[in-house]
Amino acid sequence: MDTVALRWFQEVADGATVTEVAETWMVSQPKVSRALAAIADDVGAPLLTRAGRVLRMTHAGAVFKRHVDRFINELDDGLAAVDQLVDAHRGTVTLAYDLSLGTWLVPSIIAGFHAVYPEVRFVLRQIGQEGLVGAPEGGLDDTRIDLEITATRPHGIPVQWQRLYREPLFLAVPSRHPWAQRGEIALREAVGEGFVVLRAPSPLRQVSLEVCRAAGFEPQVAFEVDDLPTVRGFVMAGLGVAIVPAMGNDPVPTQSGEARLVRLSDAGAYREVGLVWSDERRLLPSAELFRSHIVKDASDERSRHRQ
Repeated sequence: MDTVALRWFQEVADGATVTEVAETWMVSQPKVSRALAAIADDVGAPLLTRAGRVLRMTHAGAVFKRHVDRFINELDDGLAAVDQLVDAHRGTVTLAYDLSLGTWLVPSIIAGFHAVYPEVRFVLRQIGQEGLVGAPEGGLDDTRIDLEITATRPHGIPVQWQRLYREPLFLAVPSRHPWAQRGEIALREAVGEGFVVLRAPSPLRQVSLEVCRAAGFEPQVAFEVDDLPTVRGFVMAGLGVAIVPAMGNDPVPTQSGEARLVRLSDAGAYREVGLVWSDERRLLPSAELFRSHIVKDASDERSRHRQ
């Protein structure tokens, strides 16, 4: 069958009129109608039936369309893959990232890359606290993800990991807390405070517990929540303190009512943010171009901090 005709069938089945399809593709209406009739002849059953000005799918048409959609999607993926092989500067990168990195780090990285390679497209997938590499099933090789920016360090699975940044952790306290105006604090001072923590499984929760234990105490958990914005909201409401990354914000926000972030002086008070990609399949050129850009940018940033 003609793949263009199958695309016309998709559009009509999705509600477009033959006139609209003909105008979009700049062909005559009779040509579209003949192509649709030829598909039905090849299939051996009526696929569309007229309802006023539009054509509606028959039961056979609905069954057939599910397979057409899959076929066209696979075809488009194949064409895109070849296009990337021909020109890495015009390909598509599928990028996953931790929720906590989506408000600052990921936009900054993509903006820097787009300034150099503006024609590369991105398909973005926001993931939970445990990340794809930390998921009990699936992971990068069961998805179409090219790269993942994550604070979850992979272990025991066939992926590559490249550390990008060591992100310091802060103690978030309510704005009226006695520590709110301090620039730095040792975590041992927080013994007896109620902590707002992320629900397990969460790498940040694990790091927080380990830092507290290294400071000589087991934190008193006041609330367990599902994401960092909620953690900060509970702290803002005066319901506890929390160990959080700065998430790219000023470490001491000035807005009234905000949670205040006090830098932790403890040696282990940081989390590592890294880049992950599959060890079992080759990155297409656009994804490899983006990977190289991220790694170089992170290396340059670390060099600037050492100077």
